[in-house]
This record gives sequence, C-alpha cells and structure tokens, in this order.
Amino acid sequence: MAAHALVAFEPRKTPIQARSTVTVEAISEAAVQVLLSHGAERLTTTRVADRAGVSVGTLYQYYPNKQSLLFAVLENHFNHVALRVEEACANACHKPLSEMTKETVEAFVDAKMERADISVALYRVAGDVGGPTLVKRVNQRTRKAVEAMLETAPDIKSPPDKFAVEIMLSAMGGAMRSLLESGPSPATVRKAREQLVLLCQSYMAAATAKRG
Repeated sequence: MAAHALVAFEPRKTPIQARSTVTVEAISEAAVQVLLSHGAERLTTTRVADRAGVSVGTLYQYYPNKQSLLFAVLENHFNHVALRVEEACANACHKPLSEMTKETVEAFVDAKMERADISVALYRVAGDVGGPTLVKRVNQRTRKAVEAMLETAPDIKSPPDKFAVEIMLSAMGGAMRSLLESGPSPATVRKAREQLVLLCQSYMAAATAKRG
C-alpha cells in the first residue's frame, strides 16, 4: 500500500487539550475491548462509542470510520513496541555486542507480550487497515535505533550492514507472531525468549565477523 493511500485511515484530528486526549484514549481502549470480545467482523463504531461512554458523534470527530479507528489502535500498538526497543537500544549503548542484542530482543518480546491478546487480535486486522505500511514505518524507527546502538559496540571492528539488521528484526517479528498465534504458556514464552536471544546473538556475531 502506497503511503498516500493511508490518508483514508488517518484520524480526522489530533487531540490537543487534555480532555480531548482522555476521550481519544477512552475510545482507543474501548476499541480494543470490543475487538477482543466481539472480533473485527462485529466491531462497529456504535459499539465502541457505547463502551467508551461517548456519543457516536464524538467518536466521528476523531475517526471517520471503523477502519480509521482500527488503524489508530494498530499504530498505537506498533509505536509502543518501537518505543520500548528504542529505549532498550539507548540503554545498551557501549555494551558488548551480545548484551546489546540480548537487551534489544528481550525488550521486543516483553513489549509484545504485555498484551498478547491485543497483539494477536491486531495481527488479524492489520492487512485491512494499512498494517504493512505501518510495519515499514516502525521497522525504520527500530532499525535506526539498533544501528545507532551497534555503532557504539566496543568489541567489534565494524557494525553489521543495514540488511543484516533488517534480517534480525524480521526474524524477531516473525518468531513472535508465530509464537503468539499458538497461544503459548508462560513457560513456552520464557523458553522462546531465550532461544530468540540466542538466535539473534549468533546471527549478529556472524554478521559482524564477516564484515570484520
């Protein structure tokens, strides 16, 4: 989907006043609750407005349709995950490569698992509400954060190239989607987290050794 095509999904306006922000947050949380309880097929703006305790007219001030509302929920989720990864990368600067990788992967997994139910529900609607383009936006953010972090690694001659970073991020995203959609137990999540760290550490070590 071209970037200009996302205009149809963009919210009508951005809240500025604190009261408006609270209203938008209530609508967003209500949309999540309705999505989880009724599914995307039965999610309507009326149901969401009722759950949020606002009128449909108020909801339409911000979101012109169901797709726009789901787009906003998806974007918020992606931005939250990206922020957690960015924070982890900033905190891991100047640490050895293996520690950098570990902290980045763990931050990503933990962010996705905070509300695993939401992650799974959004996977199912992402393709219909601009998800692929949002994923590209978020990947650009996280890739930049990872690249900046890797530049400070004290134990490698040169950081891996952009393609290697993209492969690692793709592996993280694909592994987490597969895991979440399987309905894992806490023990399975812990084991998968450890294995994904090992996978990415091994790959980053091989990618940097090749460049060195």
